[in-house]
Amino acid sequence: MLLSIITINYNNKIGLERTIKSVQEQTFTNFEHIIIDGGSNDGSKELIEANKFSLSYWVSEPDKGIYNAMNRGIRVAKGDYLFFLNSSDKLNDKNAIRNAVVHLINEDIVYFDIKVVAIGESYIKECPNKLSFNYLYNDLPPHQSTFLHKSLFEKYGYYDESLKIVADWKFLIIVLLKYNATYKHVNETFSTFYEGGISSKEGSFEAMKKERELVLKSEFPILMNDVEENFRLNRVIRNLRKSKKINLLVRLGLIEKF
Repeated sequence: MLLSIITINYNNKIGLERTIKSVQEQTFTNFEHIIIDGGSNDGSKELIEANKFSLSYWVSEPDKGIYNAMNRGIRVAKGDYLFFLNSSDKLNDKNAIRNAVVHLINEDIVYFDIKVVAIGESYIKECPNKLSFNYLYNDLPPHQSTFLHKSLFEKYGYYDESLKIVADWKFLIIVLLKYNATYKHVNETFSTFYEGGISSKEGSFEAMKKERELVLKSEFPILMNDVEENFRLNRVIRNLRKSKKINLLVRLGLIEKF
């Protein structure tokens, strides 16, 4: 089995060096490492050239954004499974891929937990064993710890480059909900994500929310009716929980706490 590790980068030499090093240290060697650099001018290109001996493919030239760069990586990838380890992110230890590859059997998507490093704190983001529309509406398994079978892109297309933030999210929900892609969660921490990308910048949450709503209204309009009704019911429940009369009835044991 051949794996494709795709790294995209733009003017993040320090982070890219960390990513390259973590890949070079792997004890499992049956993979290709692809770097798509967007024409950086901070020394990233020189760093890539200095490490080209460990790369299967690399390019440094202007692109049309994050998902255009990711799609360029997909097109040249030869692996059975692909995953995206972007600049700054790293594999947790030298045996990360060796330990992960044993789980890549007969599944379209295999995802692991991930360590998140933010300013002043770090934590493990645990993913659910079973995916639901409710979970996918708000979140998704992180691409830094998700292996995608190459056939998914060959059958259903690549990332939607008209989207700025949620194209990877759109791809996952479509292959899972519309085409019933198979999946498996492995309850192990595989990689480390360092906050600071576009999705974690100030103001990105609202932009992400708007893009997700556009996708859902276009692809799953009937489900959106349920989502809107669910939001309405949740607002009703929150207001009831704040009601003094309801809380009094709970204390008197006349109704159960909800």
